[in-house]
Amino acid sequence: MPGIASAVSEQAYGEYLAGLVAGDRICCASIVQDLCAAGAGVKDLYLNLFQRALYRIGELWEQHQASVALEHLATAITERLLTLVQSQVFSAPSRNRSVIISCVAGEFHQLGGRMVADLFEMHGWRAYFLGADTPLDGLLGMIDALKPDLLGLSLTISSNLPLLLPVLDAVTAAHPGLPILVGGQAFCSGDTGTFYRYPGVTRIASIDDLERAMAAHD
Repeated sequence: MPGIASAVSEQAYGEYLAGLVAGDRICCASIVQDLCAAGAGVKDLYLNLFQRALYRIGELWEQHQASVALEHLATAITERLLTLVQSQVFSAPSRNRSVIISCVAGEFHQLGGRMVADLFEMHGWRAYFLGADTPLDGLLGMIDALKPDLLGLSLTISSNLPLLLPVLDAVTAAHPGLPILVGGQAFCSGDTGTFYRYPGVTRIASIDDLERAMAAHD
């Protein structure tokens, strides 16, 4: 992507995107393996290959050039390919810090949250990824049990933004000192002004923001 030095060439990105559109998991896996062998890092692959390609498929869906089924297939292929870079994700020494990453109840897109959890692990944090559609009582129970240093909440669909408010109310009431990070595609187009009333909540708009938040709570 512009402004970011990347080992992912335009050709590799184009071939990966074409592989996703064709539903060709073997082709996509081969591209990822070649990039890993060439020295591409986790952050590079997540930003400039996986995220970029899935955002493009999302744009095609919005333009009625791709079906929901294709979007689901592309996401499933990419999620399976995350395993190819796991040796890099878990290579950092432990910082004795922990984070819970979750999607709120009603949000079924979990890939972005999973990648965020991996990036925390890559920086030496212990990340507990709860996945999609996590019930509020379950989330509160995990916070009670694990006592994380941070909580991250991921939303992909802008229409799900109202679902976040009761979660923030409940978590901040039960754990007033727990810093909360919120992020995802939902915040790119939705009205996020309401969230500024929560002083312990930080919106994460990029991986750079995420890394600054890690450093601030290290």
